[in-house]
Amino acid sequence: MVHAADPVDESVSGAPENRELVMADAVTLSGLIRRREVSCVEVMDSFLDQIEVHNPAVNAIVALRDREALTAEARERDSQLASGQYLGWMHGFPHAVKDLSAAKGLPFTSGSPMFADRIAEEDDLFVKRIKSAGAIVIGKTNTPEFGLGSQTYNPVWGTTVSPYDNSRTAGGSSGGAAASLALRMLPVADGSDYMGSLRNPSAFNNVVGFRPSWGRIPETGFIAQGAVVGPMGRTVTDVAHLLSTMAGPDAYAPLGIRENPAVFTESLARDLKGSRIAWVGDWNGYLATEPGVLELCESSFEVFEQLGCRVEAALPDFKPEDIWQLFLRWRWWAQLGLIDQYNDPSLRELMKPELLWELGHAVTLSALDVTKAAEARNGWLSAITKMFETYDYILAPSAQVFPFDKNTHWPETVDGRSMDTYHRWMETVVPWTMAGVPVAGMPVGFDDRSLPMGIQIIGRHGADLDVLQLAYAFEQATQWVERVLPPALRVN
Repeated sequence: MVHAADPVDESVSGAPENRELVMADAVTLSGLIRRREVSCVEVMDSFLDQIEVHNPAVNAIVALRDREALTAEARERDSQLASGQYLGWMHGFPHAVKDLSAAKGLPFTSGSPMFADRIAEEDDLFVKRIKSAGAIVIGKTNTPEFGLGSQTYNPVWGTTVSPYDNSRTAGGSSGGAAASLALRMLPVADGSDYMGSLRNPSAFNNVVGFRPSWGRIPETGFIAQGAVVGPMGRTVTDVAHLLSTMAGPDAYAPLGIRENPAVFTESLARDLKGSRIAWVGDWNGYLATEPGVLELCESSFEVFEQLGCRVEAALPDFKPEDIWQLFLRWRWWAQLGLIDQYNDPSLRELMKPELLWELGHAVTLSALDVTKAAEARNGWLSAITKMFETYDYILAPSAQVFPFDKNTHWPETVDGRSMDTYHRWMETVVPWTMAGVPVAGMPVGFDDRSLPMGIQIIGRHGADLDVLQLAYAFEQATQWVERVLPPALRVN
């Protein structure tokens, strides 16, 4: 286990001209650009150089655009600044969009051979917002096929591995985004999360991921499905700034949160004395966890207590096995958007086994099944709301296992217990998805193999700022991202 007293290795490999810019946090980099202390062309060149050096080892960024075209766009950003036109805090930032989302003119494969040749015709809303804030989209970040399973591999782009051990997975489904951040190939990144896809890869890559409250970042329609998009970064402040860009009401999202997201750009410092925190751990042994995971997460309690918080073991008044059954049916229902492809034998044969499993169950659902799942979800929401009458925050492990072999599709056993589905080993994230509450995935340290782990900081629905404030305080006290760099960024 890595302890807080361990020395910091601040030395970084790579060309000296790249080091300062790529290692800077995103908010600092933004200030340098705005004050014209560094040009957008210099920034673009530095990050593209970093990608050229480090991406081949991890395969995190895919569909990378031509360097000449990107440099030309960076030069245009410099011209805009020279004429007094400042687009926003991401002015001149290189940005790669997760390949489950659409960025106009770029491949939009979702990691599936069914869509290997698909090119996005429009930007998704959050991508439009990121571009409007001044970012230059340089390519995509890799993801599992249709985002299923927390292991980033697919037949279109291949496998993404952890920068902390290239023999192991980067997690997923935002594995490409997390690995890119860890290797300083992007200033910030977008991701998405249904079953921990902003939380598990953050744990496996020692970066920060944030799953916002359902409705914080607009989703069209009237159904509160499980998936949300959200920000990732190397600091909580960077994540909060990207959240402010991605969030905010939209006419096509009638159930969205209407609050002004500018609040996330303000200081996150806050007195947390007296805050009560519940630790759910493995739900009294219900969840299988790899040895060392719980101990590493529990080592954080001392930090929270130093911040003036009180941490105690507590569980909601709701059976975890009932949450799991609710989740299964809700997720099966969500997959029915691919029913036309499933009903086409030539396309069905291109689907990964996990998707076939989801859709095979989905087609058996009745209207009554969905109605009962909705009722169960309401019951779970009542239980978690009741718990928040006593506690200000909840803590849980971000993952049940450490990063595993990149050739293993999913862990079939955890601590000697068989996993009965391809995603049962990720169950620790499920309750908070189904409650639609905000969750920060924070680095919590390393085991004796130097493999990273993370912890979830969970808050009430709508209390995204509160969660970010506690995450910020924890980050300031621990500084895991800056203290323990991936081996490829260290100089012996």
